[in-house]
Amino acid sequence: MNALLWFVVLYWVISVGIGLYATRFVKSSKDYAVAGRSLPMSVVTATVFATWFGSEAVLGVSSTFLKEGLGGIVADPFGSSLCLILVGLFFAKRLYRMNLLTIGDYYKKRFGRAAEMLVTICIVISYLGWVAAQIKALGLVFNVVSGGYIPMHWGMIIGAGSVLIYTLMGGMWAVAITDFLQMIIVVVGMLYIGYEVSGMVGGPGVVIAHAAEAGKFNFWPAAELKDVLWFFAAWITMMLGSIPQQDVFQRVMSSKNENVARNASVLGGVIYFFFVFIPIFLAYSATLIDPEMVSRLLETDSQLVLPTLIMEKMPVFAQVMFFGALLSAIRSCASATLLAPSVTFTENVLKEIRPWKSDREFLFSMRAVVLVFTIGVTSLALNSQSSIYEMVENAYKVTLVAAFVPLAFGVYWPRASRQGALMAMVLGLVSWITLEYVAPDGFWPPQLAGLLFSIGGMVVGSLMPQVLAPMPPMMPTPAEGSAQP
Repeated sequence: MNALLWFVVLYWVISVGIGLYATRFVKSSKDYAVAGRSLPMSVVTATVFATWFGSEAVLGVSSTFLKEGLGGIVADPFGSSLCLILVGLFFAKRLYRMNLLTIGDYYKKRFGRAAEMLVTICIVISYLGWVAAQIKALGLVFNVVSGGYIPMHWGMIIGAGSVLIYTLMGGMWAVAITDFLQMIIVVVGMLYIGYEVSGMVGGPGVVIAHAAEAGKFNFWPAAELKDVLWFFAAWITMMLGSIPQQDVFQRVMSSKNENVARNASVLGGVIYFFFVFIPIFLAYSATLIDPEMVSRLLETDSQLVLPTLIMEKMPVFAQVMFFGALLSAIRSCASATLLAPSVTFTENVLKEIRPWKSDREFLFSMRAVVLVFTIGVTSLALNSQSSIYEMVENAYKVTLVAAFVPLAFGVYWPRASRQGALMAMVLGLVSWITLEYVAPDGFWPPQLAGLLFSIGGMVVGSLMPQVLAPMPPMMPTPAEGSAQP
């Protein structure tokens, strides 16, 4: 236990130091927000994967699979990995050519100031649950590796504070460099633990056969309309709701060219989809290794199944590899999702209220918002009773109903108008919030109803006589239409 705890402390200090080293590359707000649009394919792929492979992938998805089987994790990894693939195939090149700092800038150029403000607020709100989930997971890890000596709430505070240090100073450069190194640790660590656990249970075939016999591979819902609607709603919540998000957009815009932006998004999504099944395999193996422990934790906190298996059944070296990988995954995700909403809020809300006199002042403001946002989400994590998986899944409902339709129609439908975008946002939000309040478990999933109302608002609002003055056509930027290497 002491050896493991000292390793965690040493690893934590080294990784924070690496993140702080990245501050030497931050000379402007553009460096801080999108790493100067200079990252190569390997680094962008790593940071795409690392952003998605966080606490919900290791602890949340695996524990949900234990309780609900394959059908229970349709949102993540099935929906979340498809999100990255769809971004690469249909949005990356078009957005990269516009040379924007944030996703909110797109809504301003395409639909005006009101749309920019509304979407930005929705995006910032959506990150609260996601970041809080990572901080909650950090608290859990510190509590486990210290044998309960560090309470969860102090683990959350320590974890959030250390991630804040290098994210605050190094921005996207710090996130990218630490993501690249931490992806290596995640891959090596998870593969090693998978090898160790496989030997304990008699090979992957034994685990797969046991899970199949237990009905854990039942994916599709019952042939009833309500079940189908709720299944579909869970699938698209992250698949579509994650597309208009700043963390995804930052990776697109940080790429050195548009081909890297597209290919890294697709490759990162594919790698994530297949790799997330390793924690699922590990967690389900626990049902064969120690069924009594699994049964007990399923009744109390299923998120502890995998960490408990490692702590009670693995040698110290395996514990070091696992918790090193887990901490890497959580830190990568936490740093990215702290930076994204902070940059968006600064660029698309504060900048409009109080224009900056210099780029240095703008950079200072982004760092100040990172600090305030970290304090806010840490407070949320300390007081939340939701599971990690629930916090992440619920985070994207607001962007699904308010931001996805204007983005998709704005990119691919020339007749999409300012009036249509605002109607889509308002109708999507109002219908979703209303159903969440009056019939949260009714026939229609609230977020699916919100998406349908949003589509209807866009189409009707764009085709009807225009009350609002149309936006001027977006002028091509230097990158638009130019040949990319």
